[in-house]
Order: sequence, then C-alpha cells, then structure tokens
Amino acid sequence: MMKIFTTQLTGHFNRILDQEEINIEDSARLLAQALIGEGTLYIYGVKELHGIVLEALMSSEPFNRAEALLDQDGQVKKLSSEDRVLLFTYRSTDEEAISIAKTLSNQGVQTVGVSALVKNADLGLESITDLHIDAKLRQPLIPGDDGERYGFPALMTSLYVYYAISFTIKEMLNEYEDEF
Repeated sequence: MMKIFTTQLTGHFNRILDQEEINIEDSARLLAQALIGEGTLYIYGVKELHGIVLEALMSSEPFNRAEALLDQDGQVKKLSSEDRVLLFTYRSTDEEAISIAKTLSNQGVQTVGVSALVKNADLGLESITDLHIDAKLRQPLIPGDDGERYGFPALMTSLYVYYAISFTIKEMLNEYEDEF
C-alpha cells in the first residue's frame, strides 16, 4: 500500500514541478517584492492547510518577515498595498478562500492562490488572485478494493508547493543582496 502511495505522491510532485514551474517562479517574484520592500508576507491555509502557516512561522527554518493572515480572533489583519499574501486551499472553488481573496483584491493587496484547479467552474480562486499555482490534487491517490479512493495528502502537496516558492524566493533575495 505504501509503495502505491509513494509512487502516486512522487508522480504528483513531479507533475507540479513540470507543469507549474513558471507559475511558481512568477509567484515567488511577486511575493519577494514585499520582502525586498517594506511589506510583509502573510500566509493562510484553509483547515488543516494551516499547517503551512505553522511551518512558515514556527519550523526550524522560519520564513523571515512572514506572518499569519488572520489575527487571534480569526479576522483578516489590516494590510497595505506593500504586503503580499500566499493563500492555500484544497480546490479553486473553495468559498472561504474566494471570499478572502476578494477582500484582499478590494484592498489592493496582491495575492498568490494555491489550490487544485477545478475546470469549468463559474468562479474560481484563479480568477481572483493575481497569480495561481495548481496543486493538482483533485482526488485521493490510492484506489481501494471497493472502488473508492483514499489517501488525500493535501497538506503534503501544499507543503511541496510552499517549499518550491520558499526556495525560489530565497534564491531571488540572495541574488538581490549580491547586487546591492
């Protein structure tokens, strides 16, 4: 079972890398603008994807000048146009993420959305955020004997995207510092 899961997950990571590389670079560039300037990088993850916020803020390699998007009361913090937001959710049709993205857009805050793109949706996160990375996890990875599927590693695939963005931002910031 674990070999199937590992094979599927590895293939999933490779699809993200192969198909989203340009979106990851563009997103890192947009987010790095806040860190080069006077802004802050705010991060939000829906439900268990909040684990990405914890990884960014409390891991052994915390992301400098990053903060949680929500305050202690669960409200979106007051942001400026110099700030940037990295927003994670399961699917591009998630109503909570869309609502937050609309609020940020109305405030003039540039946002990167990360979610599995739901094709032919009336309104998706990708149409509201400035940039979007398709996390590509549309269904669980392992087929069961009963025809159902299980093993939906949303946090793992989102962390993979987070690290891809994080590493790219670090490279960009190092190049920027070398120039100045």
